Amino acid sequence: MRVDSRWSRMILFKYTVSAMHSQPPTQNNAASLGEPLPAHVEAALWRGGELRPPPAWVRPSGWAALDAELPGGGWPCRCITELLVPQPGVLEWRLLTPALRPLAERGGDIVVVAPPRQPFLGGLVQDGLDPDRFLRIQVHEPARRLWVTEQLLKANASDVVISWLPQVRQEQLRRLQTCATGFEGLCFLVRPIGSLRDSSAAPLRVAAALGADWNLDVRIAKRRGPVHENTLALQAIPGGLAGVLTPELMRPSQLDPATLPFIEVPYVVGGSATPSRTRQASTH
Repeated sequence: MRVDSRWSRMILFKYTVSAMHSQPPTQNNAASLGEPLPAHVEAALWRGGELRPPPAWVRPSGWAALDAELPGGGWPCRCITELLVPQPGVLEWRLLTPALRPLAERGGDIVVVAPPRQPFLGGLVQDGLDPDRFLRIQVHEPARRLWVTEQLLKANASDVVISWLPQVRQEQLRRLQTCATGFEGLCFLVRPIGSLRDSSAAPLRVAAALGADWNLDVRIAKRRGPVHENTLALQAIPGGLAGVLTPELMRPSQLDPATLPFIEVPYVVGGSATPSRTRQASTH
């Protein structure tokens, strides 16, 4: 007699579940009743309310406040990290430079794919970055940007890959994440802030915007761990200005525009300075 395999599996499942519920607790399942787990099991256990240890290495971000909120205490390797910004090419370097500087000093290679603006070499030097450690690949078509980024991750031949991908689908992000598991360096994908509305395969998503004075307002939109609800204010003064700013100009938002002789500074970084009053012509 021929028996339908589906019915046989259902009958087997029914009796298996019944047998599991009918068995009394034994020493083998005592751990589920509150007894402590073995040390090696406890060490490998990740609870959802805790920051998950990274599966591979991390690199310090250079910001103590940010490292305290990142799993493992830094930017993760072997995965993609999304940087979500309101305007590309404005603040990415200020956020990433503290992490890139030690890698460049050790001779590491940094590859940038399709940056919206050519990196200013003078600014890189002032921030302690050797321009010779940079390789810029300029492609315009979204498909070519994606292909170049994927090949760089597969090649595993650089220390950092920074790719601007304003147009990328969810399945393409999953593919990049798969490729990044074999990449031993850091991979940053710069995307518009509006991408927060969409889901992403990136284990880490960081949103950044210009804040008051010289600060960057940074929020961790996604991480392996509890939800991050606060905004971090990171003081990111460009290297060329750190040594010349007066104490008053370190916090220009606290200045009274009436005390400035010629200009007012509404936002300092990201805003335009507008004339407040003109010099009176001398009558002497």
